[in-house]
Amino acid sequence: MSIKNEPRNERIDIRTTSSVKRVLQDAAATSSKTVSEFLLDSALTKAAEVMADRRLFLLNDEQWDAFMAALDASPQPMPRLERLFKEPSALEKELNPWP
Repeated sequence: MSIKNEPRNERIDIRTTSSVKRVLQDAAATSSKTVSEFLLDSALTKAAEVMADRRLFLLNDEQWDAFMAALDASPQPMPRLERLFKEPSALEKELNPWP
């Protein structure tokens, strides 16, 4: 995610202890970054790791074959869902209270 070209007009405030702040300042200085840059880089890296579980999943050959078979399978009839789509929605009933 590139944040360099976006305007920085949002703010995130956090409260912490003085000892935690010192650790963050030391780590930022060691990385030749400001505390804000250090926190943003660290947080974005962690966010990417967390979100990867939602976007990327690894399957072995057997799991992949089962996954592809499920995608390729013909859809099963769903009579209750078909009936639901034929009924007027709550908004349609509200707009036209007389059948």
